[in-house]
Amino acid sequence: QVQLVESGGGLVQPGGSLRLSCAASGSIASIYVTGWYRQAPGKQRELVAAITSGGTTTYGDSAKGRFTISRDSAKNTVYLQMNSLKPEDTAVYYCNALDTGPVVYWGQGTQVTVSS
Repeated sequence: QVQLVESGGGLVQPGGSLRLSCAASGSIASIYVTGWYRQAPGKQRELVAAITSGGTTTYGDSAKGRFTISRDSAKNTVYLQMNSLKPEDTAVYYCNALDTGPVVYWGQGTQVTVSS
């Protein structure tokens, strides 16, 4: 079992920045991909960014050039640095992990609101 806890969401003005954190605990050695997804009201959940245990990253189209995913293995934490935020980035952001089961785990989500 893996537990994921997100933090760092909040209200930010357009053009601002936020850093989300996803702390993993439990059977973390079995995780090989950790990612961030988001879901806006009335829309499907979409991939924002993901990082493999080997450090390979991938980004959704909405995140390219503005967001950066990274990880601190010593802290078992994955970060999502979000810059140049736009109102359309407003959503609940979820941390996601895939282990070798394969089993998919989700965090509880953190709200990001971009508004003036």
